[in-house]
Amino acid sequence: MTRVDIAIIGSGPAGVSAAITAKLRGKSVLLFGSKDLSDKIGKAHKIQNYPGLPDVTGEELRAAFQRHLDAMELTVTEARVNAVYAMGDYFAVQTATDTVEATTVILATGVVQGKPLPGEEEFLGRGVSYCATCDAPLYRGKAVAVIGSSPAAEPEAAYMAEVAASVLYLPLYEGTPDLPAAVRVVREKPTAVTGEAQVTTLQTDGGTYPVDGVFLLRDAMAPTQLVPGLEGAGGHVAVNARMQTNLPGCFACGDAVGLPYQYVKAAGEGNVAALSAVEYLAAQKRNTKE
Repeated sequence: MTRVDIAIIGSGPAGVSAAITAKLRGKSVLLFGSKDLSDKIGKAHKIQNYPGLPDVTGEELRAAFQRHLDAMELTVTEARVNAVYAMGDYFAVQTATDTVEATTVILATGVVQGKPLPGEEEFLGRGVSYCATCDAPLYRGKAVAVIGSSPAAEPEAAYMAEVAASVLYLPLYEGTPDLPAAVRVVREKPTAVTGEAQVTTLQTDGGTYPVDGVFLLRDAMAPTQLVPGLEGAGGHVAVNARMQTNLPGCFACGDAVGLPYQYVKAAGEGNVAALSAVEYLAAQKRNTKE
């Protein structure tokens, strides 16, 4: 069985960045993901903090990623990865139809959003967002609702209060949120996002609120279920500054390792993860010679 140097799981900004860096370093790469790379990116209305690409739309950024992959002769393998097993000096990446061996693995899976809220997918990019710090400028002077699954969402809600006319915060966890007085905290369960061309209301089990945007800030962890023995931290994969996990040869980056969920942050971490994987491969090679 052919063994690749690096298997990358996820084709969003983190995975694409990792694949490009690994290929530039002369490593064999297998990139698992979607032919569309990232549905989340494609639906983004505008991205204003990606260096060199002011006011780029999500679709434009996705297309730029694809051109770069094509130029590097990197293709995306669309087989869904069901499990990754640490086998000592390599990893077994299991799909529904095959098992691939890789000396190192980079997890760039993003976060699992869980069961979508009714209307969430329909209005994604039209009033529904997963990153308040990314899209806050689009809601200057408007009314928004922020739904937080953990206290990690509070800084984004606080930042939103500096921009939006009003912020409604729905914490889906215990404890008292530490937020500015301008943020209205409501202990209700969101039930649906509604509107016509754009979001106009957020429905909860306690009422209906007129809003221009709804930010769903969830913490969910799929990689720890994907990779037995992988350690998590606060709903994400636990990594150090070099994107190393507790499993030697396994790295993680992007949304999977925590907030903020921003494209530019994910791309940077993908680069770091790939460089760390390259260094790991070099060390393994030296140890083999000894």
